[in-house]
Amino acid sequence: MGNWLERTELLLGEQGLERLRDRHVLIVGLGGVGAFAAEAICRSGVGRLTIADGDVIQPSNINRQLIALHSTVGMRKAEVVGKRLMDINPSLQLRVIDEYLRDERLKELVAEPYDFVVDAIDTLSPKVFLIMDAVRSGHRIVSSMGAGGKMDPSKIQVADISKSHSCRLAYMVRKRLHRQGIRSGINVVFSPEEVDRESILHTPGETNKLTTVGTISYMPALFGLTVASVVIRQLIEPLDDSRNHLNE
Repeated sequence: MGNWLERTELLLGEQGLERLRDRHVLIVGLGGVGAFAAEAICRSGVGRLTIADGDVIQPSNINRQLIALHSTVGMRKAEVVGKRLMDINPSLQLRVIDEYLRDERLKELVAEPYDFVVDAIDTLSPKVFLIMDAVRSGHRIVSSMGAGGKMDPSKIQVADISKSHSCRLAYMVRKRLHRQGIRSGINVVFSPEEVDRESILHTPGETNKLTTVGTISYMPALFGLTVASVVIRQLIEPLDDSRNHLNE
């Protein structure tokens, strides 16, 4: 098949590529943000991935999610993403977890050794627990805040969670983490762009969420790719230096 990472090696060098090959990344949530993050991380040459999502592809996902096609509606997200990643890199060491993670199961998974944790969950409680467990396990983590209701890609930022602002999801995550004594040390991707209230639909009958927020095709993808950039850029650095958080 030839050296499919030739151009990556031109950019990162042999040592950078080797560092990626030896790393293990956990990605939780494979929707609009997570699937794009997983694919970009895989295409960079990261050698080991654990991906987790317990959801099924819905018709409403087609407007923004990488794996959502009319031909994949009804399929398991984790399985579809897993097959796609193995088709990109047949040598990838991949673990697919097709379940909705919560409580002790989430803590058990996060307690395992990883070089990076990606939080792409869009439901508040499991999102906070993933972040909290990752921090307490000593993992580097990057978390995606809300891409819904946003349209301007130039406003996307990377910062420590303590510096995130003007994002409702980031506010709620910070508030819950503060109760646990966690105030900083987490990279987040967020946008301070104001959300039009007309783009929010209240859905009190829905499981796990009270509102549905309008989304455009490119914003979750850009959030996911920005998340991937945080992971890749930190993983190629020497370990001591890569503990420093990226602020853009």
